[in-house]
Amino acid sequence: MGPSQHALLIYPGVQGFPRRAEWVYADKREASYGVYARYEGGKSMSGQIDLREVDQVEILSLSDNYNDLISMDSSEIVTRAVPVRDMEVKGSILAEHGFSAVVKTVSGEETHELFFDFGLSDVAVPYNADKLGVDLSGLEAAVLSHGHMDHFGALIPMIAAIPGKPVPFYVHPCAFKENRYLRVGDIRIKFPPADRAAWEQAGAEIIESAGPSLLAGDTVLFLGEIERLTDFEKGMPNAYFEKDGEESWDPIEEDSAIVMNLRGKGLVVLSGCSHSGIVNTVTYARKVTGVDRVHVVMGGFHLTGPVFEPIIDKTIAGLQAFDPDYVVPTHCTGRKAVMAFEEAMPDNFILNMAGTRLTFRA
Repeated sequence: MGPSQHALLIYPGVQGFPRRAEWVYADKREASYGVYARYEGGKSMSGQIDLREVDQVEILSLSDNYNDLISMDSSEIVTRAVPVRDMEVKGSILAEHGFSAVVKTVSGEETHELFFDFGLSDVAVPYNADKLGVDLSGLEAAVLSHGHMDHFGALIPMIAAIPGKPVPFYVHPCAFKENRYLRVGDIRIKFPPADRAAWEQAGAEIIESAGPSLLAGDTVLFLGEIERLTDFEKGMPNAYFEKDGEESWDPIEEDSAIVMNLRGKGLVVLSGCSHSGIVNTVTYARKVTGVDRVHVVMGGFHLTGPVFEPIIDKTIAGLQAFDPDYVVPTHCTGRKAVMAFEEAMPDNFILNMAGTRLTFRA
């Protein structure tokens, strides 16, 4: 069946928010999940996505929930942050409940750098970037994993600080969903909304994409909306939003991740909060890239607290089935889950911190 026999459908999401753009067969409503189109801002991509192999992936965490200045456990992969200048300690790296990273890919002499998330406050990420001497001049794009406040807090000052604006900024359209909150009994704890106008004023060129998008010279893949397949990764049960006076459960369908392909070693998967489920995320990354081997799984796995702790063991088993070389739980994974990963996968486990640079080489 040729391309002319397919139709592009924009499927509605919860309460009118768009979910994904899918090509479907004309003679039956069976989605071909290997074929997607962007909502705007670039060419459509069809078929299995050709994610370029790279020689090196560097991930510098500018925000994470933990820091230990005297850990003294740097290695070939791990470089801990010690803010020393002129042989004098110049302060600490700040930790907070949030995540942000600068991601760099290297292919021969070709390099690409981008921002992935921006932490919770407008203080920690700019402060840490300054203390670590981060050069923002090479940053060519930014990605937001999802529209929660602990991932866009310092977006405005950091985008504004990048020269050569506008900065291509990849985000799922549902990140701009309004009136989001956590419901605890009859109490609503509101989430600050994503501010499109302020982000654009700071210099972001917003590219809304519900499907996978290649960026950084085709060396980084933004996954867009992730298929949810497991029976235990069910999102946040107390997350809601209100639209037109009606309350609905919030599936946080925009939750996404980025993926790199390290030559000879496999995929490097970096997630923000994994509201889609980290097992679902890795499964989907393998599917759309056609690369089965997994080198690194890194990100917030959202396993903290009484609602999510019961699925820690299933999540560990799910990731073990991929046989990754390294697992790097961050941010919202939670203390109990982090300890469980270290116990279950001691040879694969890496403890991340704010200010830590991880370098994975082919």
